[in-house]
Formats: sequence, C-alpha cells, structure tokens
Amino acid sequence: MELLDAHLVPVVDGVAFGLLLFVVAAGLSLAFGTAGVLNLSHGTLYAIGAYTGAELSDGTWGGLALGLAAGTAAACVAGAGLSAATAPLARRGHLAQALLTFGLALIGGDLLIQFFGADELPVHVPQALDSSVNLLGHRYPAYRLCFIVMAVLLAAFGTWVLTRTRMGAAVRAAADDPQMLAATGHSPRAVHTGVLAAAGALAGAAGVLGAPIIGPGPGTSETVLMLSLVVVVLGGLRSLWATFFAAVAVGEVQTLGVSVAPELAPYLLFAAMAAVLVLRSRFAEPAGSGAGHGSEASGPDPVARLRGRLAGRLRRRPGGTAEALGAAGAPGTVSTPGEPSGVGPGPVSAGPLPGGYGVPAWFSRLPGRAAWWQAAPLLVLLVVLIALPALLDAYSISLAGSALALGLLAVSVTILTGYAGLPTLGQTAPFAVGAYATANLADAGWTVGPVQIVLSALAAAVFAAVVGPAVIRARGTTVLMITLAVGELTGAVVNQLKSVTGGADGLVGFPATRALWGGEEMLEESGLYTYALVVAAVAVAVTLLVLRSPAGKLLTGTRGAEARMRASGHPVGRYLLVAHICAGALAGVGGSLMVTVQQYLSPADVGFEIAAFALLAVVIGGTTSVIGALLGAGLIVATRDWVAGSWPGHGPLLLGVLFVATVYVLPRGLAGLRSGGPGGGESGPPSGTKGAPGTPGAPRVSGGPRVSDGSDSSGAEVQPPSVPAPTRAGKASP
Repeated sequence: MELLDAHLVPVVDGVAFGLLLFVVAAGLSLAFGTAGVLNLSHGTLYAIGAYTGAELSDGTWGGLALGLAAGTAAACVAGAGLSAATAPLARRGHLAQALLTFGLALIGGDLLIQFFGADELPVHVPQALDSSVNLLGHRYPAYRLCFIVMAVLLAAFGTWVLTRTRMGAAVRAAADDPQMLAATGHSPRAVHTGVLAAAGALAGAAGVLGAPIIGPGPGTSETVLMLSLVVVVLGGLRSLWATFFAAVAVGEVQTLGVSVAPELAPYLLFAAMAAVLVLRSRFAEPAGSGAGHGSEASGPDPVARLRGRLAGRLRRRPGGTAEALGAAGAPGTVSTPGEPSGVGPGPVSAGPLPGGYGVPAWFSRLPGRAAWWQAAPLLVLLVVLIALPALLDAYSISLAGSALALGLLAVSVTILTGYAGLPTLGQTAPFAVGAYATANLADAGWTVGPVQIVLSALAAAVFAAVVGPAVIRARGTTVLMITLAVGELTGAVVNQLKSVTGGADGLVGFPATRALWGGEEMLEESGLYTYALVVAAVAVAVTLLVLRSPAGKLLTGTRGAEARMRASGHPVGRYLLVAHICAGALAGVGGSLMVTVQQYLSPADVGFEIAAFALLAVVIGGTTSVIGALLGAGLIVATRDWVAGSWPGHGPLLLGVLFVATVYVLPRGLAGLRSGGPGGGESGPPSGTKGAPGTPGAPRVSGGPRVSDGSDSSGAEVQPPSVPAPTRAGKASP
C-alpha cells in the first residue's frame, strides 16, 4: 500500500495520458487499418485541434464547447482533404503515402506557427474543472479525471459504432472486401473519405481536450505522432479495446516509468515496438519464401530460363558472338545488358569481328557506347562538383560539403530501398554511429581522415550487423516501422549517453581533421569540401562497382524475384544481411564526412527528420539511381539551407512543398525522366524490376501472382533479372 500511495498520482497521470494517446491513436489506426493510409501528418491534425481549442478557450463552458466544435471540425475538414490528396497514390504503396503526409505535416506545422505563433499557448478551462479533488488522500486535477471518463465513454461508443451499426459494417467491409461493398451499392471512395474525416475529427477532438495535458507548441505534433505509432503497433489494427489497453500501457511507461526507472524509460517504448514488430514478422511466413506456391517450385529452372532470355538479347546486339553467347549461358556466370558477358570464372574469347580479324579477349571488356552513355551523368556531375569551389562563396561551399555527406546517406538508403526492397526510415542510426565515432576519435587525437573514415565505417557496419537480423525478415510497412523504432532508440541513446554524445548539447570543439598523415588540419571550407568530394567519389565508385558486380545482380534478383531465388537455393537472408551491413558502413562514412565538414554534431543532425530527407532524396532521384540520390540530397540541402535563407523561418514549408511536389510530379524520380523506366538510372537493375511481393513497388512477375502498388499502371508483365545459381563444388545447381 505504501508503494501504491507513493506512486498513485503518477499512475493516474499515466492513465490520463494514455487515454489521450488512445483517442489520437484510434484515428491513426482507423486511417491505416481501414483506409490503408500511413498518415505521418496525424500529429498535425492533433495540433490543429489543440491550437484552435487553446485560441478559443476563455475559461467558460461556452468557450470549451466552441473550441471543441471548431477544433474537431477543422481537423475533420483537414482529414477529408487528406483523403483527396492521397487518392492518386492509392496504388503506389505506403512509401509514397508516408512521404506525402510527412510533407503535408511540414507544411501544416509551418502554417500553424505562422498563424498562432511559435510560443506555447495557454489553455483556460472552466473554473469547475480548474480545481483539485481528493483522490485517496491525494489532491488531483479535476480536469484529468473528467478527461479519463470521457475517453472511456469514447472507446465504448466507438466500439459500438464499428461492431453494431450499418456504418461500422460498411467501414469494416471497405477494409476487407471493397468490391463486395461496391456491389451492395455503397461507394468505397465515399467510405474512404469518411474514414479519414472521422480520423481527423478524433485527432482534433483529442487536441482540444488534451491541450491542458499536452499543450500546443513546437514539437507537440511530432511527440504525439511517435507515441501514437507505438500505440498502434502494440495494439494492432483489429480492436479498439486492444488499442485502448496499449495506450494505457504507453501512458504508464511515459509517466510512472520516469519516476520508477528514469534511466530505462526513454528506451522502453520503442524497444517494445521493435520487439512486437520483429516477433510478428518471425511468426509470419517469410516474404517471398514461396511456401505454398507450387508453381514456383514445380516449374522449369527459373535461372536457366532467365539466362536463355538474356542470351536472346545478346544475339540481337551488334557485338554479340557465338562464343560470347556460350559464355553467357554457361553455368555460374552472369550477364547483364550494357556489360560484357562472361564475368563468371574462366577465360572469355571475344570471337572474330566482322571481316575475320580476331581481337584479344581484353578488348571485348572495354566499355561500349551504351556504358559510356550510362556513365555520362556521373562524369558530368563529377566535373560540376570539381568546379564548385571556383564558383561559390565559402558558405555555399560548406553547404555543398554537407550535401555530399547527406548524399552518401541517401545512397545507402538507395541500396536498401531500391535494390534490397527494404524501405527504411532508420538509416540515420548507422549514420549517427559513424558521426559520433569520428567526433570521439578526433577528440582522442585520431585526426587522420582515412583512419576516421575506416573506423567509422567499421563501427557503423558492426551496428548494422547487430540490428540487421531484426530488419531483413520483414517487408513493406513493417520494415518502415522497425527501422523507425531503431532510429528512435538510437536517438534516445544519443540524448542519454552524454559522456559520449554530449546529450542534447551535442559535441563541438574537437580537433579538425587532417587529410593525410603529417598534413595540416583542414580549416578552410575549400579544403574541407575537396576532402569530402574525394571521399564521396571513392565511396560512390566502390558502390557502383559492387552494384554492377555479380553480387549486385544477386541483390537485384532478391528484390525482383525473391520466391524464385529461394526456390533456386539462394540464401536470400544472407544476401539481404550483407546488403544491410554494407549500406550501414556507407551511412557511417556519410556521418563521418558530416562531422568533418561541419566541425560540430547535434542530435538534430541524426534525427528522424534527416532520415525522412534521405528517403526523399532517393525518391527524387529514382529508387535505383545512385546519381539521382546524390542530386536529390543536393536539392534538399539547397532548399533547406540556401533557398530558405532568403525566406527566414519558412524552411519547413519549402521542404514540405518539395516533398509533395516530388511525390506527385516525379513518381519515378529523375532517373525515370531520363530512362522512361521505373527508376532506371545508371546503376539500377534491369528496366522494369521493382520490389519483392509485399513491398512498395512490387511488380507482376510472369508465372506468379500479381502484386502491384500501382506505380506502373500499364499492368505489363515484368520479367525478373538474370541471377546466377549457387554453386557447390564448382557445379551449378539445377
């Protein structure tokens, strides 16, 4: 009893806070589970209600009622508008929705600050509720007890509506079988709009009623969104009561956990979220395993069939010869368009040229016109980057160096999202490991650049190897949520481990980096930029070589035809883990560069917003274009730091517009404009290759079930890429 008496107030506070999260999370769960919209602007809908309610509150019952009506209506209209905004993306998967709604959140947050101000608004409640009551010998705010009662009634009412009314039946039918719903005379589109409007109304009402608990101010929407995502993950999408109890548990961790175990409280929520997601993916059938699909296992050898098709392509090429074709079809070799055949073991003869003149074998390996055409954008970009110091001022050169660091982070996201089919919102975790490793190495006197790069990449690779098994088994939205949890857990460590990271204050004042042993410290912007350019060029070149190697083709095959890869005996999980580790190492190099260029490091440099920016850079460039990711990163840095400098205070608005415009105008990225394919590019997989089934960008693969996200509305069949069969004792598997 003494323990309960000592913690009674935090326990009740946890219930009140949890029920507030429940009201918000119920709308988020409704939007995602029923309307299929991954709404990262849901926290902004809460903020709309909170700001509106606070502005209209005057300490009277009439002011509270007016604020509740206005805030709920405003958020409801915003939710309906969100339905119209996401309608064109209905067939493009959750990744496009996430980017769009995040951009809308940035725009909405900036507009709210411009309209209501940047300071936290005071909230005035009626005098009858602005008092304390006796609760088991403790004084407790009457308003919070009243809110608890209202939230419980709302949970009961919502459950009744969804399970006992015709409206609820229509909502459930829209989620389970929209075709059957349409056959009954109901419009799935109208139900979709109504669901998102209702979700917005719930968020707005929660904002008005929760303003005295979580007041409207900067950062409120992000906090509410993250906690609501945790609630939805823990509670699932099937039951409001499960969401109810999950929200109460989260509220207790946030309040009681701080008083009982303050050291562990920051980690518990996202650790629980990651654990639940990983366990669900473990018990689920592995994506693309092919279990239960007899057509995948009983048909002819898919790898041999793909080689035959590739040989047919080479026969139509001007430089194709009989001997080269034989090498292309030989066991254990890989051939790809735009590359010489025969990269497998054994010598390759180029065969005679027209006219009977023989040439040495090495001549056939020289890049042809197609290869030079593919490499042209990279060469042009390199020339422009080399010329920048002569064209820009010192500040702009510094921004260019930061863009190179962010570009390497974006390229690592390209490897995971575009090639491995693992869309990620947590790649800032290895980025942070590399950044803090470099800062601490410099502080310890290890200031030689190559040493910092290698050790930071190694630290980030080890980190990626540790968390990789929790990521690579999941697919689609589950990957987004797991990586988000990993990123948030890393952010919690950054804020708590002050001896290493400096906490919220960050790190500054460490010695500058030296480019080579015995060199001088780099202090001038031009020298720092040159160093960053050399490191980035080497890292990108190595990345392109790997992606164009047989290992890269295996990874492409894993994304495009995972079930067939598994049926052919390929260790898909191992391929994905290696890709995750390599991408982590590349992100660590980017983090190291960022520290070297900026000469300081703060938690904001490795937070969720940076992860979203990296993912946007990949979408801008095309999900399989390395050069496009670099260009996207440069555009983001220019918008955030250079363009926004001429319009102070509106950086989030400009970035939000960039998010929205990219999703709508560049559905296939800049590489799609150049190649006409879905994200084609200089280093992408063969045209038409998209994600594995169950992931954003999944194609219709000939011979298998149709899985589409709508990014290719033509519905044309897409053939998987050529991949080698695994060998045992030097022989190809059948």
